[in-house]
Amino acid sequence: MSFLPYGRHSIDDDDIAAVAAVLRGDFLTTGPKVDEFEAAFARATGAEHAVVCNSGTAALHLAVLAQDLGPGDAAVVPTETFLATANVVRMTGAEVVFADVDADSGLLTSEGLQQAIDRARAAKLKPKFALPVHLGGQLCDMAALAAVAKANGMVLIEDACHSLGVPDVGATPHSVAACFSTHPVKAIATAEGGAVTTNDAAAAARMRRLRSHGMVRDAADFQNRDLAFQSNEPNPWYYEMQEIGWNYRIPDVLCALGISQLKKLEGFWRRRMAIAALYDRLLAPLAPVIRPVPHGARPHGWHLYAVLIDFKTLGATRKSVMEWLRARNVGTQVHYIPVHRQPYYRERYGVLDLPGADAYYSRCLSLPMFPLMSDADVAHVADVLAELAAGGVGQKQGSTGR
Repeated sequence: MSFLPYGRHSIDDDDIAAVAAVLRGDFLTTGPKVDEFEAAFARATGAEHAVVCNSGTAALHLAVLAQDLGPGDAAVVPTETFLATANVVRMTGAEVVFADVDADSGLLTSEGLQQAIDRARAAKLKPKFALPVHLGGQLCDMAALAAVAKANGMVLIEDACHSLGVPDVGATPHSVAACFSTHPVKAIATAEGGAVTTNDAAAAARMRRLRSHGMVRDAADFQNRDLAFQSNEPNPWYYEMQEIGWNYRIPDVLCALGISQLKKLEGFWRRRMAIAALYDRLLAPLAPVIRPVPHGARPHGWHLYAVLIDFKTLGATRKSVMEWLRARNVGTQVHYIPVHRQPYYRERYGVLDLPGADAYYSRCLSLPMFPLMSDADVAHVADVLAELAAGGVGQKQGSTGR
């Protein structure tokens, strides 16, 4: 049995051919494949507009910038997420208000959002946005979150980096934007990359400017007309920067890969669902010591397949369990260390009591989950976990004097 990482990309010969065709063409970056990828991404998600960029972090940053988040504002972020969800808020100069999450799913709930809003107001902060995270691909209850946000004069921006492929995720019926990642372990791969979907044409246009230094090239929008025009005709070299932007562009060569990968998105998603269903069946006898993160009736992206482990009952630490599994060719990972525990945020906001996040973090472990896994691979992981539940690690540690 070869080593099974917790996630990996699925690249075929047609993906390689699509990239090679661009390498042989006239544009490596900022060419026609960018527009083509955006159009395909919008179709895949049901959104009116998609803006592609060079990472999921860039996507999140562009989304909050386009909504004018900045100094004097605050945004609610569930603490059980990757660093980027909180960091992009600070990158605008706004403050982060960390929300607790459900102890079993790791998701932001309407109760957790309201508690964070109340705490923000007690601290004289002005929460303007919330960024719910579809952790592992499991969808938050967006309708319930939107009701709380509306009642408090806020809007939602979805961190959907784990949920590309779920029908209608990205169509944004309850939010102003949804942000995605196309990192190799995600639903599709562009090596590095990201996208924002929105139904707001003005926000999409602004994000496209911001991803390229804030440059304006449309003559109708030029402000400095003395430099821009000669004999009422725009100078062919001319451009303007009317607000500061970033270099968040994604090259044509990576967009070509993304276009090819999007054609397989539904197949990837359905294989992930089949793997998850097999895991559910094979791991059911191991409860309650090892049990899957509970998932409800809403569609799931299955970026991650996470389990909750009672390490105390096993008589083992998470570190020893991960090492024991790795020795049996099963790779695992922890998603995620609650961001409020990071030194930067602890120094800025003090020590926070978010028990749901702490409970989830203390038990979670992500198992191998990627479309190229075979049923035999899934069975191997389940067999190893059954051995673990029977006391494999604990017995080994007992023999060394623990």
